[in-house]
Amino acid sequence: MRILFLILGTLFTVVAFSQPNHEFRGVWIASVDNIDWPPKGMHTVYSQKSEFIRQLDLHQRNGMNAVIVQVRPAADAFYPSSLEPWSEWLTGIQGRAPSPYYDPLTFMIEEAHKRGLEFHAWLNPYRANFNVRSASIAPNHITRIHPEWFVTYGDTKYFDPGNKQAQQHVVSVVKDIVTRYDIDAIHMDDYFYPYRIAGKEFPDYTSFKRSGTALSRDDWRRSNVDSIIRVLNTAIKEVKPYCKFGISPFGVWRNKDTDPEGSNTKAGQTNYDDLYADILLWLEEGWVDYVAPQLYWEIGHKLADYQELINWWSLHSYGRHIYIGHGIYRSGERNAAWKNPKELPNQLRLLRQYPTVQGSIYFSSKSFDRNPNGWNDSLRNNYYKTPALIPEMNWLPKK
Repeated sequence: MRILFLILGTLFTVVAFSQPNHEFRGVWIASVDNIDWPPKGMHTVYSQKSEFIRQLDLHQRNGMNAVIVQVRPAADAFYPSSLEPWSEWLTGIQGRAPSPYYDPLTFMIEEAHKRGLEFHAWLNPYRANFNVRSASIAPNHITRIHPEWFVTYGDTKYFDPGNKQAQQHVVSVVKDIVTRYDIDAIHMDDYFYPYRIAGKEFPDYTSFKRSGTALSRDDWRRSNVDSIIRVLNTAIKEVKPYCKFGISPFGVWRNKDTDPEGSNTKAGQTNYDDLYADILLWLEEGWVDYVAPQLYWEIGHKLADYQELINWWSLHSYGRHIYIGHGIYRSGERNAAWKNPKELPNQLRLLRQYPTVQGSIYFSSKSFDRNPNGWNDSLRNNYYKTPALIPEMNWLPKK
C-alpha cells in the first residue's frame, strides 16, 4: 500500500510540473482607464516606453510567450489612424498625439517580438464612450460624426450592433490595423452587447423595428453579433491569412437549467442569453481561431465552479484553441480562495489535464507587479520553468 501511495504521489508530481513543449502563456495589458499601461498621468514618451519595456521584461521572466494589448478601448487609437482619434488614455486628451511623436503600436509590437512574444492587438468592438459624463471626446470622434449610429446605456455610449454602417466601421478599423501592422492576432473581449443593467433594457428598439426582421429580438441581436464575427474573420484572412482571430468571452455560455448543452452553473448572466454572443456557433463554423473564456472564479465556486467550466469548455472546442482566462487580479480581494497560494497552481494542474485546452491568459498585467501569493515564483520555478512554443493552428498558413 505504501508503494502504491508513492507511485501515485510521483505521478501527481509529474502532472503538476510537466513542461509542455507547446503552450499559450499570455497576459492581458489593458489601456482602458489606464488599468495597466500607461499608468494614469504618465504622458511622457520616455516614461511610457520604459514602463512598457519593464512590463514585458517581467512577463518574459515569468515564462510568458504572448501579450494581448488593448489598442482600441473606446473607438479611439493607440496608433495613428485616419478613422479614429488618439486615445485619451495615452496623452490625457482624446485626439492629442504623443509628443515627441511616436507610434506606440509599432513600438510595442517591435519590443514584444524582440523578446519572442506574440502580439495580439486587443480591440473593444462596440464601446464608443467609456463615460458620457467625464470622457474626453475629440471633435473628429465617430460619435460626433455619426451620432445616429450610437445608443447610450448606463454611463456608456455604444455602437448599435444592429446598425450595418456601424458594423462596417468596425470592420474598416480592424482591416486597417491588420494591413499596416505586424500583429500576430486580432483579439476582442466580451463587450458586444453590454452586460445587463438591472431594470434597464438596451435601447435598440428603433433599430430592431427598422430592420423588418421576422426574428425575435433576442435572435436578431444574436444574428447581429454573428454577422460581424463572420465578416471580421473574412476581412482579417483576406489581408493576412495567417493572422489569428480570437475572442475572450464571459466564462459561461449558458446554464444547464436553461439549455441541456450548457454548463452546470448558475451564472446570473450568460453569453448566449444576455450578451447575445453564440460562441459555440463561431467555433463550430470556424469563424474564430481561439477563445479565451474568462474563468475568473475559483475551484469550488458554488455558482460557477472553475473545474466544472474548464471541463465544459474542453468539450466544446470544435477543434479550435481554448486558452483559459485566469482572474489573478482577484488576489487583491478578501475572498479566502484567492488568498490561497495554491489556487492558481491548482488551476494550472487541472488545465494541463485537458488536451483540448492549449494554455492560459492572465488578467491583468499590473497584478504581477506585487507577485501575488508568490505566483511569479511558482511560474518561474515550476509551471513555466521551461520555455514553450505557441501551439500551432494547422488550419492557418504559416507566417
